[in-house]
Amino acid sequence: MKHRLAIVGFGGMAGWHYDLIEGIEDLTVAGIWDIKEERRDYAASRQIPVYGSLEDLLADETVDLVLIATPNDVHKSIAVRAMEAGKNVVSEKPVTLSSEDLREMTEAAKRTGRFLTVHQNRRWDEDFLTVKKVMEEGKLGEIFRLESRVHGSRGIPGDWRQEKEHGGGMVLDWGVHLLDQALLLFPGVKLETVYATLTNVTNQLVDDGFSADLGFANGIHMLVEVGTSNFISLPRWYVLGSDGTAMIRDWGQDIRIVRALGTDEKDVTPVRTAAGLTKTMAPRRDDSIHTETEPEVKSDIREFYQNVMAVLEGREESRIKLEEVMRVMKLMEAVFRSAEEKAVIRFES
Repeated sequence: MKHRLAIVGFGGMAGWHYDLIEGIEDLTVAGIWDIKEERRDYAASRQIPVYGSLEDLLADETVDLVLIATPNDVHKSIAVRAMEAGKNVVSEKPVTLSSEDLREMTEAAKRTGRFLTVHQNRRWDEDFLTVKKVMEEGKLGEIFRLESRVHGSRGIPGDWRQEKEHGGGMVLDWGVHLLDQALLLFPGVKLETVYATLTNVTNQLVDDGFSADLGFANGIHMLVEVGTSNFISLPRWYVLGSDGTAMIRDWGQDIRIVRALGTDEKDVTPVRTAAGLTKTMAPRRDDSIHTETEPEVKSDIREFYQNVMAVLEGREESRIKLEEVMRVMKLMEAVFRSAEEKAVIRFES
C-alpha cells in the first residue's frame, strides 16, 4: 500500500522530514503548504509540489496523512481540521500548548476515527537507548540518581521559538523530549514529585532554560536540565548506581562505565586539600575498579514513519501513544507551575 503525505508548514524541521521520507518505501510527499511565500518558493525550487492553500491540501483525496510542522500554537486547529477532512495526522512536538488542548485533539481523533500521533523522534536517540540498555542490564547495581541535560551557548534561535504566544521557550522545545525520555526509563513507575526552576538569561519573554528534579516512586531522583547560555557543557548523561557510574559526554559518543570490583580498600591514600586530609573523597585504586566503554546502541529513525504506516494498515499499534503524550504535557505544566510557585508539585502520588 502506498501512502501519500502532505506537509503543512515548510520550515527547517519540515525539510528534515521531507529528506527522511524520500528514503522510506511506500511513503511519498504529495506536496506542501506554507503561509510564507518564500517557503513556498523554496519548496517549488526543489521541485516539491505546492498547494494553493491549506483548503486545497485538505481537499486532496489522494492524501491520507498530514504532517503539521508549523509553530506550536496552531498545531491544534490544523490537526482538528485535517482529521475532520478525513486525514490522519502526524504533529510535530509539542503536540499543542496545554493538556486541555490535547484532550480536545484526542476527542477529535475519536470522533472522526482518524489516527493522531506526535513526532517524538528523540525516542530513537542513540544516547538515550544506550543508557536505557545499561540500566536494564543492571551493570551499575541499584540506580539511585540520573542526570540528563543538553547545553548550548547561543540562546534561543531568532524565530517564533522566542515568542510566548507561539509556544516558544525551552520547556516546550527541548523539555518535551527529555521529560518524555525520563518517563520512558521507568515504565509503570509513578512520578511523585516535581521541583523546577526556569532561566531567562538571554530572553525575558520565554524560558531559555530550566532545571527539573523528578522524584519517582521507586526512590530514584532524576535531574533534567536544558541551558542555552552554557559555555562549558556538562555531560549529556550521568547515571549513578550502587556499584558504579556511567557517563555519556556528548551526542555520538560511547558510554563510559566505571564499576567497583569489591576489592578491600583499607589502605587508602588520603587526598591533601588546602584545609587538611580526606580519605572519604580519595580516588579508588586502579585494582579496585573496572573501566569499560560500550558503543552506542544503533537505531533507525525511519522506524517512526514505518510504524505510522503499519498503524494505518492495521498491522501494528502506535509506538507513540496519546496517553504517554498527555503525561508529558501535564509534566511540562507541572514544571511551569513549580517554577512559578517556587514549590514542590505532587504529580502522581
